[in-house]
Amino acid sequence: MPTAAHDAHRHIGRLPSYPFYGGPPISPDTTARETVAELYDDLDAERTERALVLPNYGVPDPDVAFGLNHLALEAAQADDRVRCGLWVSPKGSDHDRNTASLALAGEEGVAALKTSFLLGGAVDADDSVEELERIFTTAAEKGLVVHVHTSPGAASDVDQIGKLVEAYGATTRIHLVHLGGGMSGHMKLIGGRFFDWIERGLQVYTDTSWAIGFAPAWLCQEIQRRGIGHDRVLFATDTPWGDHAGEHARLAAATDDPELTDALFRGNFEALYGS
Repeated sequence: MPTAAHDAHRHIGRLPSYPFYGGPPISPDTTARETVAELYDDLDAERTERALVLPNYGVPDPDVAFGLNHLALEAAQADDRVRCGLWVSPKGSDHDRNTASLALAGEEGVAALKTSFLLGGAVDADDSVEELERIFTTAAEKGLVVHVHTSPGAASDVDQIGKLVEAYGATTRIHLVHLGGGMSGHMKLIGGRFFDWIERGLQVYTDTSWAIGFAPAWLCQEIQRRGIGHDRVLFATDTPWGDHAGEHARLAAATDDPELTDALFRGNFEALYGS
């Protein structure tokens, strides 16, 4: 059985069926949980001691992810094992929805704001600049983390997301999920960019969910070789889009250093999202 751990990135809520990529309507989030009770049953079964819970998202209907903010908040206020992130959008068309979401930023249990360009918007897009400024300045004022999706190419590529680190990382803690996203993202981050940002004093963090097999081990080797970054990497499952057993096994195999292992699975979560 996997050792007890803290999960820095998982979702709550089930998405409606949708015809992704031009195919028939499908519901791929088969392990999604629709209630707080189901979520806590999973945490108990996994031996997950603490978790950051975020609204599920992925269909191009803004009301879906925004509508799950209250479920994530309910989960965070039901038990102090859970902190939540609120969904916010970089799209100008979601200005009013963002206003309602940001109004909850001071609620008990809120530790992060979650955003992604998968559903539209771009770092440099005219209709995104204002919303991004609101998101990052609110996070800085409230002491929250901005949780940002990364994946290869287009608006979510680490080349683009890195501009947010450059612009806001001095004042706002930024959690780049998926270790930069795929082969190219891993190469860019582990190959130097992640450590360069840390050395410059930027508040950047990452997790190893979705990481290709070689990447967590290489990351741990670079942390030990460079002597920095041990406090900036977190275990995460991205459930229901990832799985606890696989993510746990991959990161557990990445290093045999007990102090680094404890930081990855527990300590860094406590430092970033609260003990």
